[in-house]
Amino acid sequence: MQGLFGFPNPVNEVSARLVAAGVVVLCALTLALDQPVLLLPLAYGFLARVLTGPTLSPLGQLVTRVVTPRLPVDPKPVAGPPKRFAQGMGAAMSTTAVVLHFGFGAAGGADVLVAMILVAATLEAAFAFCLGCKIFGLLMRAGVIPDGVCADCSDIWARPRATA
Repeated sequence: MQGLFGFPNPVNEVSARLVAAGVVVLCALTLALDQPVLLLPLAYGFLARVLTGPTLSPLGQLVTRVVTPRLPVDPKPVAGPPKRFAQGMGAAMSTTAVVLHFGFGAAGGADVLVAMILVAATLEAAFAFCLGCKIFGLLMRAGVIPDGVCADCSDIWARPRATA
C-alpha cells in the first residue's frame, strides 16, 4: 500500500499512457480554445499525481479505477520513480504556466509551456516514449540521481520500448 503521499512502484504503463492522453486533451483545449482557466486543473492534476500518484488526481482516479480495468489488455508494470519524475516535470511547467499567465500576464510564455507539455504527453500517450523517464535515466547515468532511487532504472535505455 502506498499511503496518501506515496507513489506507486511499479506503475501500470497502460494507465500512465491513458493519463497522458487526458493531459493531451486538456492541453489542446487550453491552447485551441484560449482558455487559460484550464491551466488550473492541469497544474492541480500534475501536483496531485506527483505527490500521491492517482490518489488525489481526478484524471488518475478515472483512469485507474474505471478505464484501465475495462480494457482488454494486460497491465504492463514499469518503474515508478521515473514516472514520478515525469509528473514532477509536468507539475513544474504547468505551475509555472499558471504563475506566468495569472501572476505576470505573460500568456505567451504560459502557452509555450503548455505546448511543451502537450508534446511530451503526446509522445507518452501515442508512442510510449516518456521524455521525463529518459531525462531521469540520463540524470542517473550522470550520477545526479543515485542508483538506489530506482534499482530497476540503472540502465533505463536498455529496457525494451513498448509498442504503440
